[in-house]
Parts: sequence; C-alpha cells; structure tokens
Amino acid sequence: MTGGEVVFSRPESLRRTPTHYCPGCTHGTAHRLVAEVLDELGIRERTVGVAPVGCAVFAYNYFNCDFLEAAHGRAPAFATGVKRVRPELIVFTYQGDGDLASIGLAEILHAANRGEKFTVVFVNNAIYGMTGGQMAPTTLPGQVTTTCPGGRDVEQVGYPLRVAELLATLRTPGYIARGSLHGPEAIVASKRLVRRAFEHQVAGTCFGLVELLSTCPTNWGLTPMAACQWVVDRMIPYYPLGELKRPESATGQVAS
Repeated sequence: MTGGEVVFSRPESLRRTPTHYCPGCTHGTAHRLVAEVLDELGIRERTVGVAPVGCAVFAYNYFNCDFLEAAHGRAPAFATGVKRVRPELIVFTYQGDGDLASIGLAEILHAANRGEKFTVVFVNNAIYGMTGGQMAPTTLPGQVTTTCPGGRDVEQVGYPLRVAELLATLRTPGYIARGSLHGPEAIVASKRLVRRAFEHQVAGTCFGLVELLSTCPTNWGLTPMAACQWVVDRMIPYYPLGELKRPESATGQVAS
C-alpha cells in the first residue's frame, strides 16, 4: 500500500491456498498471470479450466473458477468437448511439457489444426517435474536428468521439440506465442501474451497457445536464482521468445 492505496493484491481468480510447489518453482507465477487476465477481462464466472497429470494437476486448488481434471495428455480433447457443447464458456488448459509435448502431442496438434477455440497455457521447464526429473521431449541437448545422467544425447534420442514452432506451421489460423517467467520484465511481457490469447478466445477468433519457460530448481539441482539464470543462458537461446503466429498470418509460415 502507498498512502492507503492498494497497488498489489491477490487476484479474485486465485484462491487463498498455501502453495505446494517447490521453492523457486514458477508455476505460481504462471497461475497469477492467468488469474489477473481472467479478472481484467471480466470472464472468471464463465471460465472453465482443464488440468491433466503432472505438476499442473493441482491447478484446480488455486484457481477460483470451475476446473476439470483430464487424463494424462488429454486436456485438449477434454477442452474441445466442453467448448463445443458450451461455446459461450471461456475454456483453457493448463499443461506441462511432459504432458503436452509427450503423451499429449497428438491431442494438442490436432486441436490446433482443427482450430478449436480454446486457450492453452503450456508450461515448459524442460524436464518431468512431478515424477522425479526424467528427460522430457523438451529437455535440452546435454542436459542432465535422472534418465540421461550423461546428458541428453541427440544422436540417440533426437533434438528437443519446439512445440510452439511446430504448431505455428499449421495453416489453420491461430495465436501462438512464447514467454518466460525468469524475471520481472519477462513476466510482464508474458502476461501480455497470455492476455492476447484469451482475448482471441473472447472474440471467437482462433485457437491460442502461450508457452511459458519455467524453472524447476529441485530437479535441475540449482538454487532458485541460478535456475532463473539457466533459463536465460540455456533455454531462451533454444526456445526464443515472442509471438510466432497470429491469426491474420495463417499462411502455413511462422509469423515474423
């Protein structure tokens, strides 16, 4: 407060719930960005979230809106059903990279290709978080995990998937963007991307996905501050930030 004026408070779209996330995890930051956007757009009362398996599974404990739980990787299919039956609702999925980019890759690819008009918040921390730090589809070359203690060998398992770039090549109109949660400036920029994705759904324009680069200090074996720097040094060069596709650029090419 400054002079009695409240300048920062809990969004109405977030519950008063103690966090269960590991110290330094930025899932909570991602939650807040979505909640602020729901409040600012005045859409909380008609919003339905869908959470699958993984660290994202407990999202329904934090959001003050209706929430559904889907099977591992199936949140886009679940969201498709809800949105088609109740098109007036605002529907979003909240998914991690182990969920969306692995077992759920076909689900997200075909939902985007069909142009389903819901919003996806895709949290990429380059590892399987909840299950013990195994290699994920997004694990970086040379990155050490419990299942590749010598580092990811691209000759054996291929290169990390750039999901946003993959979806941006589809001819179907869509809004595809990538932000990061490693610091204040990046967080502010990421909120703008999240808001634009939801605005496209409110307007009935297109499918939307915002990928958010997130930290996982516990499974990376780093301090929270070092984890944020690791995002800058290692993740952003491989996963560049910005808008990759806008609905007006549906030409099958990544938007400039």
